[in-house]
Amino acid sequence: MATDIFILGGEQTDFARNWSREGLSIFDMLSHSVLDALEKTKIDAADIDVVHIGNFVAELFANQGLLGGFFGHIHPDFIGTPTSRHEGACASGSLAILAAMADLKAGHYDLACVTGVEYMRNVPGQTAADFLGAAAWAKVETDERQYVWPAMFSDLAEQYDTRYGLDRRHLAAISRKNFQNAKRNPNAQSRNWTFSNDSFAANDEENPIVEGWMRRSDCGQVTDGAAVIFLATENRAQAYADANGIALDSLPRIKGWGHTTAPMKLATKFELAPSDDYIFPQVRKAITDAYKRASLSGPDMLDGIETHDCFSITEYMAIEHFGITEPGKAWQAIEEERLTPGGSLPMNPSGGLIGLGHPVGATGVRMMLDAAKQTRGMAGDMQVEHARTFATYNVGGSGTANVCFIVGN
Repeated sequence: MATDIFILGGEQTDFARNWSREGLSIFDMLSHSVLDALEKTKIDAADIDVVHIGNFVAELFANQGLLGGFFGHIHPDFIGTPTSRHEGACASGSLAILAAMADLKAGHYDLACVTGVEYMRNVPGQTAADFLGAAAWAKVETDERQYVWPAMFSDLAEQYDTRYGLDRRHLAAISRKNFQNAKRNPNAQSRNWTFSNDSFAANDEENPIVEGWMRRSDCGQVTDGAAVIFLATENRAQAYADANGIALDSLPRIKGWGHTTAPMKLATKFELAPSDDYIFPQVRKAITDAYKRASLSGPDMLDGIETHDCFSITEYMAIEHFGITEPGKAWQAIEEERLTPGGSLPMNPSGGLIGLGHPVGATGVRMMLDAAKQTRGMAGDMQVEHARTFATYNVGGSGTANVCFIVGN
């Protein structure tokens, strides 16, 4: 990369909160998260040069568009600050980060506020499922499916089973790990939930089928939430470090990135994928592009990963596409417990989307915030020992929008 982009810090909301139940709106959630982030990092609103917002479907869930207009109400010093909103389904937050990086690297601005937000728990479950189905091909992929995304990712599990064989116990192990990790996360939606062995078993009462392969424990959570990070050029980061009495090298930076877009239709993705290679070549390319830009040879140079696990099969897929195992052999890393907090490459120490929660537009920003905390040794009970380099992978749709970042210091 020609210039480094530094992460000065940020904040997220408590993903267990139901904002509509508290009588609060998407504006309240956005305002709360931004003001908390400013206070946490000791950054003034007047110092922010530009704002980038990740959000998927505020028009459907909250009947609200033009989210950038809220910033002048969050703080008067934001009046006049340029804002942009970015949409890429569940990868919306990561697209907002990429846009902010482009602004900073081009020299347009020195300090960017990047926020992701989604307000989702104000409608019944079936309505939420219908709204989220907007990231699939309308009518072509959504008809005759009660729950679009569990059904689509069940198709991915079926593809794995057809190609390589798939054992449900390995999917259950992913879900169990992420729910256990979430208990150490003070912001996790499921941190106080209780589980039994039957909660992860093929038990139709305790763990009912949602669609096909996907049971309740395999599914990420419908979540309210927002996350904020501040990105800076090196000169601005140096000034921030000097003002706060810290070393510039202690601040994490974005060392590499990858971004690809695959065809919308899941069946087309399957048709384009070689039968003996990665199921999602564009996912693999986003990750290997990030490795290349960060001068990493592969996953052995990572200390941890925050990856998209909207469903257990999504994390299963990511294990292979990160190169942790060969295609068709993700189960080996699971059985060898390489991805647990004490393993050689912890995956989703935050709890991921399954355990922490999945406010769609906020997820990519939250992943980078957690990766930055890990590399600064500020992740609390979630901390991976001696973490210096973390990766994130965020997906929109059925592997349609793919973004990978490498964060390190």
